Amino acid sequence: MADARPFHWEFNPEPVRREVLRIEGGRRLEGTVSISGAKNAALKLMAAATLTGERCRFTNVPEIEDVRVLTEVLRDIGVTVDHPAPNVYEIASGDAEWLFVPLEAAAKMRASFILLGPLLTRFGRVIISNPGGDRIGRRPVNLHVDAMRALGAEIEYRNGYYFAKAPGRLRGAAINFPQITVMGTENAMLAAVLADGHTVIEPAAEEPEVDDLISFLQKMGAQVERTAPNRIEIEGRRRLRGADHSVVPDRIEAGTFIAAAGVTHGRITLQGAPCDHLGAFLKVMADMGVSISCGNDTIEVDATSTDLEPLRGCDIETQPYPGLATDLQPPTCVLLTQATGSSHVHESVFEDRLEWLGELRRMGANVEIADQHHAIINGPTPLHGEEVEIGDLRAGASLILAALAADGTTTIRGAHHVHRGYEKIDAKFLELGARIERLPEGT
Repeated sequence: MADARPFHWEFNPEPVRREVLRIEGGRRLEGTVSISGAKNAALKLMAAATLTGERCRFTNVPEIEDVRVLTEVLRDIGVTVDHPAPNVYEIASGDAEWLFVPLEAAAKMRASFILLGPLLTRFGRVIISNPGGDRIGRRPVNLHVDAMRALGAEIEYRNGYYFAKAPGRLRGAAINFPQITVMGTENAMLAAVLADGHTVIEPAAEEPEVDDLISFLQKMGAQVERTAPNRIEIEGRRRLRGADHSVVPDRIEAGTFIAAAGVTHGRITLQGAPCDHLGAFLKVMADMGVSISCGNDTIEVDATSTDLEPLRGCDIETQPYPGLATDLQPPTCVLLTQATGSSHVHESVFEDRLEWLGELRRMGANVEIADQHHAIINGPTPLHGEEVEIGDLRAGASLILAALAADGTTTIRGAHHVHRGYEKIDAKFLELGARIERLPEGT
């Protein structure tokens, strides 16, 4: 595999600067905020661009750490990635000199494993590390590997790396996942679009970001469609063309700002917001008493009435789309601390994703963690400023919400995690009236 080049790795993106956020709470958020492109769509679209040697142009790409890391990975393997303007990326994969994605990249961003499918199907080989990512429980990639094998790939696992090759062209197949897997669905789809023959993926993830990827692949000339809510069918092509695409808005960022309005009794208008993608979450908000109205591409949130009529507690359970997104469980939990009554939380998607509630408890929340998947939140309870630590991306954003609602000043360590997935989140909160400061750790 690229024998002429020595077997070493030169992936040297700028080191992540460890940061803290200092937030003075107790201020009502008001104003307008623009929702960025979805992290969970942008990364998969960038990977899909390696399926062709022609130029692909993406707009509405969020300026976040994960995009920067994937850009460096792509450049190091020989892909041309240009960044001509804010939120615009152009990718041309005429060739790949070094089909190797190392541990250093995977540890920074689990989504780097999405390169397995497109690089394997186009170039016939790839070495890719077992991925890292947020500490929110086991997220095994065996489902991805099994899908590649079903398509005819030969894959060995040695010393923390998957050595994958495709003898000849991959072959279409029936891929039957034992459970719904979003990135597994996407990886299988990216491999199958250049395979020989027909592929059926069941059960296929139904997330809007998956459909955004389907839309882009169709622009590239791929024959792929969702033939049932949980089934995707693909007829492989020999080659694909370049295409332009605008990244779908980030429903998780939108949900985070909706919860921020609720927890601060504020009034916020979200521009470029994907109301149609937030059905289960908006139902929870309505059940709690947060007033929300949707326009063509706006969401208006008015929680000022909760000054007089307190929020109502409710039970929530995360589920694959169209259910309540696991990424929206943390901000919803912050809101539940300010609601009347006992609320039961069932995290059914990931184990250990409730561990962050220990930090919320340090701020005064009345939280009982029953086990890896269940917790009870009793409210309303006043929150107070504290020094807390971010363990993962979504919990980090939620600790910001807790700090905004708290009495006094909160210092949040590990704030660099938040910048992996939220574009200029501190600046956006400042524009809504928050008192928030971003500082180097140790300040």
